[in-house]
Amino acid sequence: MVTIKEIASAVGVSSATVSRVLNYDPTLSISTKKRQAIIETAEALNYATPRNRGRGAGPMQGLKFALVHFLQPAQELIDPYYVGVRLGIENRCQALKIEVVKVFHNGNLPEAAILQGANGVVAVGHHYGEEVHWLRRHSRHLVFADFAPDDDVDDSVMSDVSVAMNRLLQGIYGMGYRRIGFLGWIDAFRDKDDIHSERRCRAFIHWMTKAGLYDPELCMVEKLTPDSGYMLAKAMLSKPNPPKILVTCNDNMAIGAYRAIHEMGLRIPDDVAVASFNDIPVAQFLGPPLSTVKIPAEVIGETAVDLLVERLTGRDVAKKVILGTEMVWRGSTATTGSVAGP
Repeated sequence: MVTIKEIASAVGVSSATVSRVLNYDPTLSISTKKRQAIIETAEALNYATPRNRGRGAGPMQGLKFALVHFLQPAQELIDPYYVGVRLGIENRCQALKIEVVKVFHNGNLPEAAILQGANGVVAVGHHYGEEVHWLRRHSRHLVFADFAPDDDVDDSVMSDVSVAMNRLLQGIYGMGYRRIGFLGWIDAFRDKDDIHSERRCRAFIHWMTKAGLYDPELCMVEKLTPDSGYMLAKAMLSKPNPPKILVTCNDNMAIGAYRAIHEMGLRIPDDVAVASFNDIPVAQFLGPPLSTVKIPAEVIGETAVDLLVERLTGRDVAKKVILGTEMVWRGSTATTGSVAGP
């Protein structure tokens, strides 16, 4: 397991600075460049990079891939999961000697010439509707990373978070939890009239309903902001009969939930437990360390590059690759059989 000291040494800052950055301390004064270096180093040290893997494809000198990101640079910095996806793409391209041109979201579609001048395009994150059609029109070869359009026109690679949610809920049910709360976000791009359309949320409602445990009061979502986890946790834990465990859509929301729980004078996991998704590097450094579903962000990025290489070497049938997830149990959830009440 990578340590804060190792990250600090690699970046050239103090361990305290690394800790505050990874815990999203809003009072820390630090340059964007240094913050980015800490987050990227934490991600890079937490994974075996493709340079050490020898995946079999030879160098592809002279090729250029465009990386089209659905987030703005500042948004990516507060979601290290997508830093991991990007690093996977960049490191795999570096190993294959492929040039990468990065295009971050700025509210408008990127210049078509950037995509047209590339041999292939990796679209990172959620792209919907006309944006998907636009990417298809201007890309020679296109692959989606951490997202899959509803059709089977393009290559894509992602993990099945619905399956992961079922596994997570089965695990915490086995620990004795019955009063289970969910904190998530509204998927602004899909089913706009259904605030519960996000995949983890749908899976939560379906599993809890089937188990006879679903309480609409304990399923709270809002438009995603840096404070969503904090605000939703505070609201849910203020209810007359609050849950014994919170399941959050991602680790960033869990960090906000931790802050709310501590402010309310509650203890994790004695008073309320927390479980989440992504397993970003900071998850192991929280107090207590966070139980979370490990989604292989960097491998998603690597695989997207490999799919483009396959296309360039002759494959003409679209592939949808689903990568497995792993449940990492840590101190934020009680051990089996030790839950004091539901």
